[in-house]
Amino acid sequence: MAEVLGVGLSHYPLFGGLDENMASLLQRTLTDPGIPAEAKDVANWPELARREWADDEGRAAAKEHRAAMVDGFERVRAAIDDFNPDALVIWGDDQYENFKEDIIPPYAVLAYPTMDLKPWAHADRSSDMRDRPNVWGEDHSTTFQVRGRPDIAKYLASGLLEREIDVSYAYRPAHHPGLPHAFLNAVLYLDYHRTGFDYPVVPFPINCYGRRVVSYRGFMSEFGDVRELDPPSPSPRRLMRMGAEVARLCAESPWRIALVASSSWSHAFLCDRTWRLHPDTPSDVRLYQALAGGDLEEWRATPLQEIEAAGQQELLNWFPLVAAMEELGHPTPVWSKFVETAVFNSNKVFAIYGPSA
Repeated sequence: MAEVLGVGLSHYPLFGGLDENMASLLQRTLTDPGIPAEAKDVANWPELARREWADDEGRAAAKEHRAAMVDGFERVRAAIDDFNPDALVIWGDDQYENFKEDIIPPYAVLAYPTMDLKPWAHADRSSDMRDRPNVWGEDHSTTFQVRGRPDIAKYLASGLLEREIDVSYAYRPAHHPGLPHAFLNAVLYLDYHRTGFDYPVVPFPINCYGRRVVSYRGFMSEFGDVRELDPPSPSPRRLMRMGAEVARLCAESPWRIALVASSSWSHAFLCDRTWRLHPDTPSDVRLYQALAGGDLEEWRATPLQEIEAAGQQELLNWFPLVAAMEELGHPTPVWSKFVETAVFNSNKVFAIYGPSA
C-alpha cells in the first residue's frame, strides 16, 4: 500500500496582508447598523477580545497571531518536506469562485494542468486582497507556478464514481482565472519564507457555503440583509464517507499523497450567535478536543444545522480529512495546534497525521 500523510491548515486571506489590516473584517462589521450598540461596545466583549483589540484595534495582537500561524505553517511544511509527496490533494471551499449560478456541485476534483498564476492580480475574484498590500511586498505581476497532476485527479474521480460516490470533475476553470484562494493561499502560506514550492496540487473544492454560496456570494453581509437561501452543503456524514473512500484510493495507488484540509474554523461573519463579531470558540473547542483525542464520533454526531449556526461552514473541509485518517488507522494527529482569537475572524487549527502505509 502507498503511504498517505494528513495535514490541516488555514488559508485566512488577511494573514497574507499586513498586521495593521488583519482585523479589518471586524472593523467592517462594527459599521453594521443591524448590530445593537451594546454588542459593539468593547466593554461588553469577552476578555480575550478586549485584550486583543486593546487601544490599537488589534494591531499589536496581530503580530502575536501571525507568529503563532507562522509556527503552524513551518511545522506542516516540514512534515510535507519530510514526506516528499507526489502530490497534495487539498480539500478547500469554493467561495463563489468557480461554483456559481450555472453549476453548484457538492464537491469536485479539479484535473488541472500546471498553471502560472498571479495571486495579487486575480485577488478581486476571491480573496479580496487585490489592492491591499501583502506581507511579501509582491505586486500584480508576481507569478507563481503551481504544478498539476491531472492523472491523479482523474484516478480519484474515476475511483470515487466506481465506488458510488458521485463527484464532479473539471479540466479547466469555469470562472476564476486561476485557483480559488482556499488552494492558492495554502500554497502561498506553505511557502511563507519563499524558498519555493514544487509539489503538484490536486484541488478538491467543496461547496461549504451551501445555503449562502449564491444568495450571499459566499461572503459577508449586513445583519439585516435577509435573502432567499440556496440548497444546503453536503452533510458532514456525507463528506466523511467521501474522505474515507479517498483514503482507500490513495492507499491503493502507486503514489505518495498528502491529504490536506485547508480552512480556518468558525467564522465570525457567519455566526449570528456572536452578532458576527467573534468566532464561536466553544463550538470550535468541542470539535478540536475531539480531533486531538481521536474521538470522531463527536464529529459524526454534528449535524449540518449546528455547523451553520456556529459559522463553521468552512470546517466542512476538515470532515473528509479526519475520516480519511481514521480509515487509514491514524485517527489521532501526531501534532496539532489551536490558535485562538476573538478579533481576527476565525480560530485557526493546524494538524499533522503521521504517514499511513
